[in-house]
Order: sequence, then structure tokens, then C-alpha cells
Amino acid sequence: MQTPEVQTIAVTGATGYIGGRLVPRLVEAGYRVRCLVRSPMKLRDRTWASSPQVEIVAADFADESAVRSALQGCTAAHYLVHSMISAGKDYAAQDLHLARTFASAARQAGVGRILYLGGLGETGQGLSQHLASRREVEAALQSAGVPVTVFRAAMIIGSGSASFEILRYLVERLPVMVTPRWVHTPCQPIAVRNVIHYLAAALDSPETAGQTFDIGGPEVLTYRQIMDIMGEELGVGRRIILPVPVLTPRLSSYWIHVVTPLHHSIARPLAEGLRNPVVCRETRIRQLVPQPLLTVREAIRAALQKTGSGEAETTWSMAGPLPGDPDWAGGKVFTDSRSTLVRARAAEVFRTVCRLGGRHGWYANWLWEIRGFLDRLVGGPGLRRGRRHPDSIELGEALDFWRVVGLEPPRLLRLRAEMKLPGEALLEFRVETRDEGACRLVQEARFHPRGLLGLLYWFAVTPFHAFVFQGMLNALRREAERAALSGSSSALPHNSPARRTPYPGA
Repeated sequence: MQTPEVQTIAVTGATGYIGGRLVPRLVEAGYRVRCLVRSPMKLRDRTWASSPQVEIVAADFADESAVRSALQGCTAAHYLVHSMISAGKDYAAQDLHLARTFASAARQAGVGRILYLGGLGETGQGLSQHLASRREVEAALQSAGVPVTVFRAAMIIGSGSASFEILRYLVERLPVMVTPRWVHTPCQPIAVRNVIHYLAAALDSPETAGQTFDIGGPEVLTYRQIMDIMGEELGVGRRIILPVPVLTPRLSSYWIHVVTPLHHSIARPLAEGLRNPVVCRETRIRQLVPQPLLTVREAIRAALQKTGSGEAETTWSMAGPLPGDPDWAGGKVFTDSRSTLVRARAAEVFRTVCRLGGRHGWYANWLWEIRGFLDRLVGGPGLRRGRRHPDSIELGEALDFWRVVGLEPPRLLRLRAEMKLPGEALLEFRVETRDEGACRLVQEARFHPRGLLGLLYWFAVTPFHAFVFQGMLNALRREAERAALSGSSSALPHNSPARRTPYPGA
């Protein structure tokens, strides 16, 4: 890619899966990047956020004047907003409204072009609601007269992507699968690094302005064949797959919810889309923006390597909303506060606390496993979301069924519960320095019950707190002191070169 003149490129959805990978690629290409986000704090800990080429602007995408102001001076804008997680079942109407607002604001701000990543699939009757929504967003973005470059992709294979996680968990956990007939539907997956390259390199290709392109990898396979490749790469071999005609998208989404980390509200639109063949009808983009395209096996292998090493740049769960503290006023708040003296420095204690979740677990492990299992049964995320990296965390990230809503190294970590609860819950850790080589670790759980059910829930679980919370606190103390005695910690500093994932990413 040629180094362009310095231009300012707007990126929406920078806190999400694709946007979070696109921004550093644009910076590497020499652009100035303006990230339009609802919650700027979510980008605070990204390694690229401190670059002088990056500007982070808070914007409510439903407010046309705010978006217009944020887009002033931008030559192009990547539109990567998708409200499936935040808006739930009403995502289609919300996406359409936001796209129309953005298109109008872009025209008024003088933006030269818009680039949009949509979904691949045949038009006409029978298109799933999810893919139909993607088409409506395309039309809405084009409605204001700004040239729009549309990239339509099928399954995107990359570490942490929703499609990849569904595939990996199903194949890894189920030696025998009863599936809908969509396992025989043809699909043309594409590696996430190839998607990111198209989105970035198209800026340097004026011929792509105002055009719509189908993008896919070099192979057309059925989902059954993709599952077979995944099994081989995971080392579990080919799974027994039994297609049946009675599994509806709704039933499929609940099955995906139970087996994988994805919530059924996210899985259902994806499951509905699986019935549609998603194959490129034209390949003009390969001549305009040439690049080596990874095969499905190469893409899966690269993604598994990134997942295994904890180097995934972004994950699907990072796109969730980042609420502030709940409104505790006007109701009873129950608190479970515990503390312990730790003979270790504050930095060592904080690193230990920040390793909670994922493969490290929650120390009172079997009780948390039971809680996670019960959460999955009632429609919550459970423990299977894991964490992006085994050691480092960022504001807004998911840690199993918690989300990081407060992060102030080396003194505070605040988590908000996303498990199914009859109330609002926070879990906070504070590290208070006492003297040289010692500090106090304070662990505080707060619960704001909703109605009688919330009160009954709190009193029912209170007897277990001595095992769950005290056990976790004691284990954190022992782990921090062990790290202090050994003179090392497996938690790397956040700005360590080992944290950075060089381009291309998987």
C-alpha cells in the first residue's frame, strides 16, 4: 500500500471487533484516525489510543448534530456500527435509524466517502432478518448522496470473532452434533486479516468509491466441511454430525447459547443467516485491491494460534455496552466487604487481581463453575466468554460473566455482573498501600435487589459468601505473596512488546 497524503479518517465502532483491529492498521498506513465512540473510556487502554495520530471523540450516533461536528475535516469514514448487542431484538430498526442519521451528518460535514462492512447473501425473498437488515443499512447510508463503498462478507474467521467462537466451541465440546440442515449450505469464509486489508487499502483505491463488492476467501465449502477442518486443527478429529429438519433458528440459537459463550439473542440472527447461501457472485475487488487470501484451514490455524497464546487483538464480547455504576439511589444496597493484609507490593497484588477469570478461574473454582452453569441455563453468559488475554485487561472487556467498568492501576478494579440476576451487582477490588512491601487488599461486593425476588436471592446466597468471597480473597493473597517471594509475576506490564500483535493479525 502506498503511503497516502496525511488525511483524517473517521472510524465508528472502534471499540468493536473489526473497528478495534482497523484503527492500528490505518495508523500504520500513515493516516490520522478519529474514533467516534459512545464510551471513550473503553479505548483508554488500547495500545494505539495514545498515538498522536489517533483522536478519540465521544459521539451519540442518534444525535445528528453531534455526529456532524465529530466528522468535520474527515475525508472518509468507516461505518462499523452494529447494535445487535446493545439493542437486542430491536436491533434492525435501531441500525436503520443510526445509518440514516450518520449518512445525513456525513453529507453535511463534507465527508468524501463512506466505507461499510455488510453481509454476503442472495437478495430477494427468504433472506434472513439479519442479512436483510444489513441491506437496509447499505441503502440508508447511500440515501444522502455520499459515495459508499460496501464490502459484503460471509463468515469472518479470526481469533475472538463470533462465528469463529461458535464453530470452535461446537466442535471442541460435542463429539456428536444434531444440527439443522444448514450444515450443507455453501459458504465462502474470509480471514479477518483479509477483511481488514480491504477496509484499509480501499482508501488508496479511488476506483472502489461508490461500489459494492463481495469479499471472500479462495474456497467455497459447506459448514459441515468447515467443521471437519476445525476438528482436524483442534486435534479432535472429525465429529459425527446428524442433520435434522426440525431445528428452527430459535432452537438452534438456544443450543448455541448452552454450548458456546454467545448469548442466544446474538446467536439467533447468526443462526437464521446460516440458511442462506453466502458465496461471492463477483470478485472485482481482487484486481483492485490484490492481496494473498488465506484458505479456511490457514485462517483457522492462525486464529487458534492467536487464541492459544492470548494475543487476540479484539473479541466479539468487547462490543458490549459499558454502563457506569448502576443507580443505587432510592433502594437498599447490600454490601459484603472483606479485606486482608498482603505482604507484597501494590503492583504485584494488582497484577494478581487482574488475572481473575478465564483459564485462571476465580479460585473458589467449583462454586463459580456451578454458578456459571446455572447462569447458562437461565439465559446468561456463564463462564464461557473467558477473557481476551490471560494476564492483561482493558476497560470495557468481558471477564466471563463480569465486565470491567472501573480500572485504575495499581489501585482499583471494578467489575459489573452480566449474569442473570434479580438486581444489579458490582465486585470491586482496592489495593491500599500500608508500608514498604505490604498493602491491604479490599474486596467489596455490592448488590441492589429488584423487588422481593432480589431480596430472597441475596439472603439465599449470603451463607455461601464465606466460601466464595473469602476463599477468593485468601487465594489472591497467597498468589500475590508467592509472586513476591519468587521475584516474578506472569502478568506482563500492559505496554510490554509481548502484548503487541503485529500486522497481519488473525
